[in-house]
Amino acid sequence: MNQGMTRRQLMKTGGVVAGAVTMGTGTALGGRAQPATAGTGKTAAARGKPGARHLPWILDMVQSNPGEAVTLSSFNDARKLAGYGYNGQVVNEWTPPDTAITFDSLDPRIFPLESDERVWVLTNAGRIDARIRQIHEAGLKALYFDDIITLPKNLVSIYHDQIVDSQGRINLDFPMTQQILRVMLNEVFDRFPDLDGLVVRTGESYLFNVPYFTGNDPITRGAASHLILLNILRDEVCVKRGKLVFYRTWSFDGFATDPSYYLSVTDNIEPHPNLIFSVKHTAGDFWRTIPFNPTIGIGRHPQIVEIECQREYEAKGATPDYVLGGVIDGFEEFRGSPPPIGLADVADNPIFQGIWTWSRGGGWRGPYIPDELWCDLNAYVASHWAQDVHRSEADVFGDYTRQLGLSGSDSKRFRQLALASATGVLHGHYSTLFQMSSLTWTRDQFLGGSDKELAGDFKTVYEKGLTDAVIQEKAGAVVTWQQVAGLAGQISLRDPAAQEYMRTSSQYGLLLYTVIYHGWAVMLKGYEGDQTGTYDTAAIREHLAGYDRAWEAYQALARQPYCPTLYVPYSDGTQDASGLYHADLAHGLKPSVDHYRAMA
Repeated sequence: MNQGMTRRQLMKTGGVVAGAVTMGTGTALGGRAQPATAGTGKTAAARGKPGARHLPWILDMVQSNPGEAVTLSSFNDARKLAGYGYNGQVVNEWTPPDTAITFDSLDPRIFPLESDERVWVLTNAGRIDARIRQIHEAGLKALYFDDIITLPKNLVSIYHDQIVDSQGRINLDFPMTQQILRVMLNEVFDRFPDLDGLVVRTGESYLFNVPYFTGNDPITRGAASHLILLNILRDEVCVKRGKLVFYRTWSFDGFATDPSYYLSVTDNIEPHPNLIFSVKHTAGDFWRTIPFNPTIGIGRHPQIVEIECQREYEAKGATPDYVLGGVIDGFEEFRGSPPPIGLADVADNPIFQGIWTWSRGGGWRGPYIPDELWCDLNAYVASHWAQDVHRSEADVFGDYTRQLGLSGSDSKRFRQLALASATGVLHGHYSTLFQMSSLTWTRDQFLGGSDKELAGDFKTVYEKGLTDAVIQEKAGAVVTWQQVAGLAGQISLRDPAAQEYMRTSSQYGLLLYTVIYHGWAVMLKGYEGDQTGTYDTAAIREHLAGYDRAWEAYQALARQPYCPTLYVPYSDGTQDASGLYHADLAHGLKPSVDHYRAMA
């Protein structure tokens, strides 16, 4: 590697350095007392299955933010992925191969010669050609993420009456829609014969980066729509072309989390070795406090499991956030629950055929990070555990610390920091005292408040008599983050830039969750007063002062060279003409706190 390049510079160049495979840095341990089983993993003997099991599919994706420039990441470099043991790269820059074909075999009017639209399509195709070559040169399978159904605006205009229903949706029930989909898939693999396959999403169509296209969720009749689409994909891609289809269950209709729904679809599709279903490890989005996905390991089709390494509800890598201990062995809030609670519990299930990490991306907007330390730790542990699922998570984590050059007390502190970060996130963002209904009260760079996102949850807290207990839970999270920051100050990493980021991001976490603690205390005490008519003004004033001090220190941290961009204390309720989210200045943490500031 070019030793003159810092990790920060590697980020800016996408991690590609003349013939080098860039390696990331990791996290540490720490924090508040952990349960005896925390992070210890499950040995092969404990599972009763000797020997190694290498999962057939180990995939990674950098998901660029919709509507923004391509994310710069060392994980864009397929050589790095190969070095980590991945065997496939999923490209998701929101310009998939079906937006890089001309549809000439259907109708030459769709993209007329010399038109701006055709030039855009051909340019996009050239970029895809180059990316497929780079991935294959590293020895990986080249896969593209694809929202189906996305079609050229001109095509939809020409065939409108044959493909669009009375509700304005491109509808799979129409024979012409099915014919067009088959034409599209054939043109994709005619144009890109070296493309190994597609990762298909339904439920949403992000059109921010494809100006000449339109689309919508094609699942208009539940399982029946999935079956139409799956049979076309199986026929045209898997059978006729010998290519791969990874079909995501994330479609907002129960397919992702309801075992009976999942089986009603998949049991009616003839298995094919090139047709694989992709499911999130959680029974919902990538949140804590919700169970392991009950659709994992059932049915008669192979599955891969999706793991997000840069969680958009948990600061997006701007703070330490080690999730793989929980993904593999079950998060601490579920320990003691009946299995399965983590991937180790399904390690020998033949349906479980692989993992798909999202090393970067998920969600929208910021915080934007200058270093991939915490994302890299999660991706490393996931990819290396998948190479032998009979190894314990702790063993794989130990490999990472050795890669960083850590040993002895530094290695122990690093693991303590990592485990403590998981506990700090649990009690800082979520709650173990009641089941939150708005797990999205923070998302990306936005902080919600009691005037909108948290209103229902605060009603529950008050009615259950948990106001003071929840405030104490948030105070406990701050204690954990103090331990994280303290441990970060004691660990010496080989890479000075990584060390600086470890310390800055740990301090970022401490200040962010201190803001949250005092902000929640103001809002909860204020809500309590709204219900009783009597306000604890002394407590509200005390927490207002703590909130202001923490917010000022948080703002000052931004002057540090390795500080990620900051949260804004507002909800994300507004969208511009292009659909991108912006702060809703009328709602969120600050307007809610300021409401009670005026009263106190």
